[in-house]
Amino acid sequence: MVQGKVKSKTSGNPIEGVKVSVTNNTQYEHTDKDGFFAFYTEAANTLTLKIEDVDDVQNGSYADKDTVLIETWENVYLEIEMEEK
Repeated sequence: MVQGKVKSKTSGNPIEGVKVSVTNNTQYEHTDKDGFFAFYTEAANTLTLKIEDVDDVQNGSYADKDTVLIETWENVYLEIEMEEK
């Protein structure tokens, strides 16, 4: 399981509506009002997550980013900070 929280690097506030997806896969989740996301994915040596702000109107405009996870054989919890554009 991959789970975590997405927040603003500037304010530290959670960001709702951010799309967190696995690259080269159709799997994704959107963060909830607390910035939380969670989904099950296959275990892998390397897994790349793409974090995208798809709703500039609701929560401001944030720069997309990629996060590479190494050896995702167990549960992973991430604290992700996004920078404003």
